[in-house]
Amino acid sequence: MALTTTAARAGYDPAGLITLGQNPSRDWVRLRVLSLGAGVQSTTLALMAAHGEIGPMPDCAIFADTGWEPRAVREHLAWLMSPNVLPFPVHIVSAGDIRADLLRAGTGERWASIPAFTRTVKRRRVEIGMIRRQCTKDYKIVPIRRKVRELVGLTRRRSPDHPVVEQWIGISLDELMRMKPSFEAWQVNRWPLIEQRMSRHDCLRWLERHDYPIPPKSACVGCPFHSDMRWREIRDRDPEAWDEAVAVDRAIRTGLRGIRGKVYLHRSAVPLDQADLSTPADRGQLDLWGNECEGMCGV
Repeated sequence: MALTTTAARAGYDPAGLITLGQNPSRDWVRLRVLSLGAGVQSTTLALMAAHGEIGPMPDCAIFADTGWEPRAVREHLAWLMSPNVLPFPVHIVSAGDIRADLLRAGTGERWASIPAFTRTVKRRRVEIGMIRRQCTKDYKIVPIRRKVRELVGLTRRRSPDHPVVEQWIGISLDELMRMKPSFEAWQVNRWPLIEQRMSRHDCLRWLERHDYPIPPKSACVGCPFHSDMRWREIRDRDPEAWDEAVAVDRAIRTGLRGIRGKVYLHRSAVPLDQADLSTPADRGQLDLWGNECEGMCGV
Protein backbone atom coordinates (compact mmCIF):
# COMPACT_ATOMS: atom_id res chain seq x y z
CA MET A 1 0.00 0.00 0.00
CA ALA A 2 1.38 3.40 -0.92
CA LEU A 3 2.23 5.70 1.93
CA THR A 4 -0.19 8.63 2.03
CA THR A 5 0.77 12.11 3.18
CA THR A 6 -1.68 11.88 6.07
CA ALA A 7 -0.26 8.56 7.19
CA ALA A 8 3.31 9.81 6.90
CA ARG A 9 2.55 12.81 9.07
CA ALA A 10 0.89 10.58 11.64
CA GLY A 11 3.83 8.21 11.82
CA TYR A 12 2.77 5.23 9.68
CA ASP A 13 5.10 3.55 7.21
CA PRO A 14 4.48 0.75 4.66
CA ALA A 15 6.20 -1.82 6.87
CA GLY A 16 3.51 -1.32 9.47
CA LEU A 17 5.84 0.35 11.94
CA ILE A 18 5.29 3.35 14.17
CA THR A 19 7.90 5.97 13.35
CA LEU A 20 8.50 9.53 14.52
CA GLY A 21 10.03 8.12 17.70
CA GLN A 22 6.84 6.28 18.66
CA ASN A 23 8.43 2.89 19.34
CA PRO A 24 6.21 0.77 21.62
CA SER A 25 9.15 -1.23 22.95
CA ARG A 26 11.07 1.71 24.39
CA ASP A 27 11.54 1.84 28.14
CA TRP A 28 10.27 5.42 28.52
CA VAL A 29 6.66 4.23 28.73
CA ARG A 30 5.28 4.70 32.25
CA LEU A 31 1.65 4.15 31.22
CA ARG A 32 0.00 2.41 28.28
CA VAL A 33 -3.63 3.39 27.93
CA LEU A 34 -6.22 2.26 25.39
CA SER A 35 -8.79 4.84 24.29
CA LEU A 36 -12.00 2.80 24.33
CA GLY A 37 -15.03 3.95 22.35
CA ALA A 38 -16.76 0.55 22.67
CA GLY A 39 -17.27 0.36 18.91
CA VAL A 40 -15.97 -2.31 16.52
CA GLN A 41 -12.35 -1.19 16.24
CA SER A 42 -11.55 -0.28 19.83
CA THR A 43 -13.36 -3.38 21.10
CA THR A 44 -11.32 -5.58 18.76
CA LEU A 45 -8.13 -3.83 19.86
CA ALA A 46 -8.91 -4.38 23.53
CA LEU A 47 -9.78 -8.05 23.02
CA MET A 48 -6.72 -8.70 20.84
CA ALA A 49 -4.59 -7.26 23.65
CA ALA A 50 -6.39 -9.55 26.09
CA HIS A 51 -5.49 -12.51 23.84
CA GLY A 52 -1.86 -11.43 23.74
CA GLU A 53 -1.99 -10.79 19.98
CA ILE A 54 -0.99 -7.14 20.47
CA GLY A 55 1.37 -6.02 23.17
CA PRO A 56 2.72 -5.07 25.57
CA MET A 57 -0.47 -5.35 27.61
CA PRO A 58 -2.14 -1.97 28.22
CA ASP A 59 -2.27 -0.82 31.82
CA CYS A 60 -5.90 0.23 31.39
CA ALA A 61 -8.57 1.44 29.01
CA ILE A 62 -10.54 4.68 29.32
CA PHE A 63 -14.10 5.24 28.10
CA ALA A 64 -15.41 8.82 27.89
CA ASP A 65 -19.14 8.85 28.59
CA THR A 66 -20.96 11.77 26.96
CA GLY A 67 -24.12 10.95 28.89
CA TRP A 68 -26.03 10.28 25.68
CA GLU A 69 -24.66 6.92 24.59
CA PRO A 70 -27.16 4.50 23.00
CA ARG A 71 -28.49 1.78 25.29
CA ALA A 72 -26.75 -0.88 23.19
CA VAL A 73 -23.38 0.83 23.69
CA ARG A 74 -23.88 1.00 27.46
CA GLU A 75 -24.79 -2.69 27.52
CA HIS A 76 -21.76 -3.61 25.41
CA LEU A 77 -19.47 -1.57 27.67
CA ALA A 78 -20.92 -3.36 30.71
CA TRP A 79 -20.07 -6.69 29.05
CA LEU A 80 -16.49 -5.57 28.33
CA MET A 81 -16.13 -4.59 31.99
CA SER A 82 -17.58 -7.85 33.30
CA PRO A 83 -15.29 -10.44 34.93
CA ASN A 84 -12.98 -12.56 32.73
CA VAL A 85 -13.32 -10.42 29.58
CA LEU A 86 -10.44 -7.93 29.82
CA PRO A 87 -7.38 -8.46 32.04
CA PHE A 88 -6.95 -4.71 32.60
CA PRO A 89 -9.31 -2.16 34.19
CA VAL A 90 -11.64 0.15 32.26
CA HIS A 91 -12.03 3.64 33.68
CA ILE A 92 -15.15 5.65 32.82
CA VAL A 93 -14.75 9.42 32.71
CA SER A 94 -17.19 12.19 31.91
CA ALA A 95 -17.27 15.92 31.22
CA GLY A 96 -21.03 16.12 31.64
CA ASP A 97 -24.27 15.15 29.93
CA ILE A 98 -24.23 16.43 26.35
CA ARG A 99 -28.00 15.97 25.95
CA ALA A 100 -28.76 18.08 29.03
CA ASP A 101 -26.19 20.63 27.92
CA LEU A 102 -27.79 20.91 24.47
CA LEU A 103 -31.22 21.42 25.99
CA ARG A 104 -29.79 24.26 28.09
CA ALA A 105 -27.96 25.66 25.07
CA GLY A 106 -31.31 26.15 23.37
CA THR A 107 -32.09 28.78 26.01
CA GLY A 108 -28.91 30.73 25.30
CA GLU A 109 -26.45 29.17 27.74
CA ARG A 110 -22.85 28.42 26.78
CA TRP A 111 -22.35 25.16 24.90
CA ALA A 112 -19.80 22.91 23.22
CA SER A 113 -20.83 23.08 19.60
CA ILE A 114 -21.86 19.94 17.74
CA PRO A 115 -21.65 19.58 13.94
CA ALA A 116 -25.34 20.43 13.51
CA PHE A 117 -26.76 21.93 10.34
CA THR A 118 -27.97 25.49 9.86
CA ARG A 119 -30.56 26.87 7.49
CA THR A 120 -30.41 30.54 6.58
CA VAL A 121 -32.17 32.55 3.91
CA LYS A 122 -30.11 35.12 2.02
CA ARG A 123 -31.69 37.10 -0.77
CA ARG A 124 -34.46 34.56 -1.11
CA ARG A 125 -31.95 31.72 -1.39
CA VAL A 126 -31.75 28.97 1.22
CA GLU A 127 -28.24 28.12 2.38
CA ILE A 128 -27.40 25.05 4.48
CA GLY A 129 -24.24 25.12 6.53
CA MET A 130 -22.57 23.15 9.29
CA ILE A 131 -21.48 24.27 12.74
CA ARG A 132 -17.89 23.69 13.83
CA ARG A 133 -17.50 20.55 15.91
CA GLN A 134 -16.19 21.02 19.44
CA CYS A 135 -18.03 18.21 21.22
CA THR A 136 -15.42 15.51 20.57
CA LYS A 137 -12.72 17.59 22.22
CA ASP A 138 -14.83 18.69 25.18
CA TYR A 139 -16.64 15.43 25.94
CA LYS A 140 -14.06 12.85 24.80
CA ILE A 141 -10.50 14.11 24.41
CA VAL A 142 -10.29 16.44 27.40
CA PRO A 143 -11.73 14.08 30.07
CA ILE A 144 -9.57 11.20 28.79
CA ARG A 145 -6.47 13.40 28.88
CA ARG A 146 -7.34 14.55 32.41
CA LYS A 147 -7.64 10.92 33.58
CA VAL A 148 -4.39 9.93 31.88
CA ARG A 149 -2.56 12.75 33.64
CA GLU A 150 -4.04 11.60 36.94
CA LEU A 151 -2.97 8.00 36.38
CA VAL A 152 0.57 8.95 35.44
CA GLY A 153 0.92 11.40 38.33
CA LEU A 154 0.86 14.67 36.40
CA THR A 155 -2.15 16.27 38.07
CA ARG A 156 -1.24 19.85 39.05
CA ARG A 157 2.31 19.21 37.94
CA ARG A 158 4.31 20.60 35.07
CA SER A 159 4.21 18.36 32.03
CA PRO A 160 7.51 16.70 31.12
CA ASP A 161 9.07 17.63 27.80
CA HIS A 162 9.52 13.98 26.85
CA PRO A 163 7.05 11.09 26.34
CA VAL A 164 5.90 9.10 29.36
CA VAL A 165 2.51 7.85 28.08
CA GLU A 166 1.62 5.71 25.09
CA GLN A 167 -2.03 5.97 24.03
CA TRP A 168 -3.54 3.26 21.85
CA ILE A 169 -6.19 4.42 19.40
CA GLY A 170 -8.48 2.01 17.52
CA ILE A 171 -8.19 3.41 14.01
CA SER A 172 -8.23 0.77 11.29
CA LEU A 173 -6.51 0.65 7.91
CA ASP A 174 -9.51 2.10 6.07
CA GLU A 175 -9.43 5.20 8.31
CA LEU A 176 -5.86 6.38 7.73
CA MET A 177 -7.04 9.96 7.31
CA ARG A 178 -8.08 10.01 10.99
CA MET A 179 -4.54 9.36 12.24
CA LYS A 180 -3.07 12.36 14.01
CA PRO A 181 0.09 12.58 16.12
CA SER A 182 -0.24 13.64 19.71
CA PHE A 183 0.06 17.36 20.36
CA GLU A 184 1.32 16.66 23.89
CA ALA A 185 5.05 16.28 24.37
CA TRP A 186 4.47 13.87 27.25
CA GLN A 187 2.30 11.47 25.21
CA VAL A 188 2.58 9.61 21.91
CA ASN A 189 -0.17 7.91 19.96
CA ARG A 190 -0.03 4.36 18.70
CA TRP A 191 -2.39 2.67 16.22
CA PRO A 192 -1.99 -1.11 16.67
CA LEU A 193 -4.69 -2.01 14.13
CA ILE A 194 -2.73 -0.09 11.48
CA GLU A 195 0.37 -2.03 12.47
CA GLN A 196 -1.59 -5.26 12.01
CA ARG A 197 -2.90 -4.11 8.59
CA MET A 198 -6.47 -4.57 9.83
CA SER A 199 -9.52 -2.92 8.28
CA ARG A 200 -12.89 -2.60 9.97
CA HIS A 201 -14.01 -5.71 8.11
CA ASP A 202 -10.96 -7.58 9.40
CA CYS A 203 -12.00 -6.56 12.92
CA LEU A 204 -15.48 -7.96 12.37
CA ARG A 205 -14.04 -11.23 11.08
CA TRP A 206 -11.71 -11.46 14.10
CA LEU A 207 -14.63 -10.97 16.49
CA GLU A 208 -16.69 -13.59 14.67
CA ARG A 209 -13.83 -16.12 14.69
CA HIS A 210 -13.54 -15.74 18.44
CA ASP A 211 -17.30 -15.87 18.96
CA TYR A 212 -17.52 -12.39 20.45
CA PRO A 213 -20.62 -10.18 20.16
CA ILE A 214 -20.54 -7.58 17.39
CA PRO A 215 -20.36 -4.12 18.99
CA PRO A 216 -23.05 -1.56 18.17
CA LYS A 217 -22.37 1.74 16.46
CA SER A 218 -20.60 3.95 18.96
CA ALA A 219 -21.89 7.52 18.67
CA CYS A 220 -24.18 9.80 20.61
CA VAL A 221 -27.90 9.25 20.04
CA GLY A 222 -28.28 12.68 18.47
CA CYS A 223 -25.04 12.84 16.47
CA PRO A 224 -25.61 14.91 13.30
CA PHE A 225 -23.17 12.65 11.43
CA HIS A 226 -25.73 9.81 11.49
CA SER A 227 -26.70 8.39 8.11
CA ASP A 228 -30.37 8.05 7.24
CA MET A 229 -30.02 4.32 7.88
CA ARG A 230 -28.78 4.99 11.41
CA TRP A 231 -31.59 7.49 12.07
CA ARG A 232 -34.08 4.87 10.88
CA GLU A 233 -32.60 2.27 13.24
CA ILE A 234 -32.97 4.63 16.18
CA ARG A 235 -36.53 5.55 15.21
CA ASP A 236 -37.66 1.96 14.63
CA ARG A 237 -35.69 0.10 17.32
CA ASP A 238 -35.31 2.57 20.17
CA PRO A 239 -38.39 4.83 20.40
CA GLU A 240 -37.22 6.38 23.66
CA ALA A 241 -33.91 7.46 22.15
CA TRP A 242 -35.73 8.72 19.06
CA ASP A 243 -38.02 10.87 21.19
CA GLU A 244 -34.96 12.29 22.99
CA ALA A 245 -33.30 13.16 19.68
CA VAL A 246 -36.46 14.82 18.36
CA ALA A 247 -36.76 16.85 21.57
CA VAL A 248 -33.14 18.02 21.36
CA ASP A 249 -33.53 18.81 17.67
CA ARG A 250 -36.52 20.98 18.49
CA ALA A 251 -34.78 22.67 21.45
CA ILE A 252 -31.73 23.81 19.47
CA ARG A 253 -33.71 25.29 16.58
CA THR A 254 -33.09 28.88 17.74
CA GLY A 255 -31.38 30.47 20.68
CA LEU A 256 -27.89 28.99 20.31
CA ARG A 257 -25.33 31.62 21.21
CA GLY A 258 -23.39 32.92 18.22
CA ILE A 259 -25.40 30.98 15.63
CA ARG A 260 -27.49 32.67 12.97
CA GLY A 261 -30.38 30.90 11.32
CA LYS A 262 -32.16 27.78 12.47
CA VAL A 263 -30.31 24.69 13.65
CA TYR A 264 -31.14 21.03 12.91
CA LEU A 265 -29.70 17.58 13.67
CA HIS A 266 -30.54 16.15 10.23
CA ARG A 267 -28.38 17.03 7.24
CA SER A 268 -31.42 18.11 5.22
CA ALA A 269 -31.95 20.97 7.70
CA VAL A 270 -35.55 20.07 8.40
CA PRO A 271 -37.07 18.95 11.72
CA LEU A 272 -35.85 15.45 12.53
CA ASP A 273 -39.33 13.98 12.82
CA GLN A 274 -40.12 15.37 9.36
CA ALA A 275 -36.91 14.29 7.60
CA ASP A 276 -37.22 11.82 4.73
CA LEU A 277 -35.45 8.70 6.00
CA SER A 278 -36.91 6.39 3.37
CA THR A 279 -34.86 4.03 1.24
CA PRO A 280 -35.12 3.68 -2.55
CA ALA A 281 -37.19 0.52 -1.95
CA ASP A 282 -39.64 2.54 0.14
CA ARG A 283 -40.04 4.86 -2.83
CA GLY A 284 -40.89 1.99 -5.17
CA GLN A 285 -37.44 1.30 -6.61
CA LEU A 286 -36.37 -2.31 -7.07
CA ASP A 287 -33.83 -3.46 -4.50
CA LEU A 288 -31.29 -5.85 -6.03
CA TRP A 289 -29.02 -5.97 -2.97
CA GLY A 290 -30.21 -9.39 -1.82
CA ASN A 291 -29.46 -10.90 -5.25
CA GLU A 292 -26.02 -9.37 -5.68
CA CYS A 293 -24.47 -9.30 -2.20
CA GLU A 294 -22.43 -12.32 -1.15
CA GLY A 295 -22.29 -11.22 2.48
CA MET A 296 -18.86 -9.63 2.21
CA CYS A 297 -19.87 -5.96 2.28
CA GLY A 298 -22.38 -3.69 3.92
CA VAL A 299 -21.29 -4.83 7.42
